[in-house]
Amino acid sequence: GTGVDAGDELGTLESVKAVSEFLAPVAGEVLEINERLEDEPNLVNDDPYGDGWLVKLSGSVESEELLDADGYQEFLEQESD
Repeated sequence: GTGVDAGDELGTLESVKAVSEFLAPVAGEVLEINERLEDEPNLVNDDPYGDGWLVKLSGSVESEELLDADGYQEFLEQESD
């Protein structure tokens, strides 16, 4: 039920080498947090589009700056060239 603005920090993601914050992509309200990740953090890597989701937000996408999975893959390919 917490309200967030686009760009607000929602939490942190920890790996062996780094800790990174993750930010709200849109303004809205936090509807649900994936508490399953407390016990199974590898779901983020193993099934990011399924059981590895982080949070569910209300709100609508009003920005053309956001990418879908295909757009992000294209971005990564361009960055690696």
